[in-house]
Amino acid sequence: MKRYAALIVIVALGIGALVVTQMRRVGTPVSPGSLFRWLAGAQREVTRVPAMATRMSDKEEIRIGDQLASEYGMGFLGGDNAQSREIQDYVSLVGMRVSARAHRKLPYKFHYIPDRSFINAFALPGGHVFIGEGLIALMDSEDELAAVLGHEVEHIDHYHCAERVQTEAALRKIPLGGLVAIPVEVFEAGYTKDQELEADRDGTRLAVMAGYSPLGALRMFENFARLEHEQNRPSRSPGQEMSKVALESLKDYFRSHPPAQERINQVREMITENGWGNLTSERPLKVAALFHRAREKPASTQKPGR
Repeated sequence: MKRYAALIVIVALGIGALVVTQMRRVGTPVSPGSLFRWLAGAQREVTRVPAMATRMSDKEEIRIGDQLASEYGMGFLGGDNAQSREIQDYVSLVGMRVSARAHRKLPYKFHYIPDRSFINAFALPGGHVFIGEGLIALMDSEDELAAVLGHEVEHIDHYHCAERVQTEAALRKIPLGGLVAIPVEVFEAGYTKDQELEADRDGTRLAVMAGYSPLGALRMFENFARLEHEQNRPSRSPGQEMSKVALESLKDYFRSHPPAQERINQVREMITENGWGNLTSERPLKVAALFHRAREKPASTQKPGR
């Protein structure tokens, strides 16, 4: 009852704030869509409070993460060829370097998704991190890869993934043992703005501690800023149209993550505050040649097993 009472209070305050905000914008009606999205977010945040208070053990989190990874991996993985294995080994190597600096000593595992239309990365509780071919194809340096993997590690390190599991279990009224019923999109989606910026900060810090340049994170977010701009620009050639097809998969990512410019500004502040201005030497992306060859082939818009 206390949880529902808190939810009612939060909803009432939120509706009032939303109405006042909208009234101040002359000629702008209150949007039902915005209200429903806010209510869904409020419900998740209220449910998240007991999850934080009754945090699962590392052992339980690892068990659940392994179960989910096994379930999702059947649909995501499948590029069993020399090129995919080479990229997989490389992703694992960089990921282990970065995760070694994480606060929580979990059995981190890194998985490569050989699908150019998957321009994303996500983490599961307990230590599993997945990254798509489409996202790596945007990179020019190993430092960018380290920053992205570090970001995902921090979603695990800060219990964001574990809390998401407990929240979803509560909302869907299913026991933790039945979590295979949770769709993978729950983890592909972003977290709160504060959690995303926290993962940016500490993920960048992990990468720097592992010997990488903070310019990797900066250039990755600059790539996102460019993609945000390109997504809204009309196509002028068949090649650009093909790029826009791939960019369709980024729409939800841009909606659920902080604006790229805000993430850029945060990393720039970190570089100044921590005296990282001399850490400008980036390592080459050792698998770049494999992606350059792949760009010559037509991109698939289908996700394996999806």
